[in-house]
Amino acid sequence: MDKDFFKKIRILDGGMGQELHARGLVSKGTLWSTSAVLDKKYHDLIVDIHSAYIKAGAEVIVTTNFSSRRIRMEQNKVNDLFEFANKKACELALKAKEKSKKEILIAGSIPAQSDTYKTDNRNDKIIHENFYDQINCIKDFVDFYYLDVVSSGKEIDIASKIIEQTNKPILVGIHLLKNGKLPSGETIGEMINKYKSPNWIGIIASCVSIEIAENSMNDLKAHNLPFGYKVNLWGDDEPSPVRMINTAKFNEDAVNLNTVMGKREVSEEIFKNLGKKFIDNGATILGGCCETGPKHISVLSKLK
Repeated sequence: MDKDFFKKIRILDGGMGQELHARGLVSKGTLWSTSAVLDKKYHDLIVDIHSAYIKAGAEVIVTTNFSSRRIRMEQNKVNDLFEFANKKACELALKAKEKSKKEILIAGSIPAQSDTYKTDNRNDKIIHENFYDQINCIKDFVDFYYLDVVSSGKEIDIASKIIEQTNKPILVGIHLLKNGKLPSGETIGEMINKYKSPNWIGIIASCVSIEIAENSMNDLKAHNLPFGYKVNLWGDDEPSPVRMINTAKFNEDAVNLNTVMGKREVSEEIFKNLGKKFIDNGATILGGCCETGPKHISVLSKLK
């Protein structure tokens, strides 16, 4: 992969989990999109959604293994399927790429290894082991790694050092709060200055609201790295609505994310204006996260 890839405007894909639920998936416990990866009857649906994003103009699709981290697999009593889930997610992304006959890239999702949107305060050795397992499980399938909604510099540093051993590039996706800081309390600049890796090819605000992305734009652009966002459409209330399903009984309750979280209507014009403002300020990495779909990615692709 060309390490200058993100020096030109590039379009990432949108959300997968809620798009799957909108199209009929009912997940179990906290497996969410991994429920679709583990059940063969949903495999074509995953490929179809990847394909829809490619058709909409995405140049990068992210593997559907955000919930296939060790802790989620253990909570839902399917840890024996850890390797299968991670590799199958990659295989389905590659199938969509082959089907498209386009030179799109596959980004390997490497999420925070404990709870999403919160700093992982577990022992560093455990965090390292968890990152190591998922990173190495998918290394032969992906063009680069996407650190997917990570909340502290320590976690980014641990993951980056492991990925450096694979010689793969890294797109850093940091979660940000309304105060512009990571949940760890670090500023964007503090995190970059302390932990920047030679394998980093860009940094984005990851699964943040439109409002938070816009407010963090100047901080993101100040560090001589390609920058941008993968925004959700939830608004900037804290904590995130995803917390509402954490009470689901693992491996028992069937959960439809869209029913539990509700929907926030965001016009295509608002989504377009955010993209235009970022591009006007030098951003080159644009995409969507929760509640976004192919129509939102189409809006961004037209800005190129």
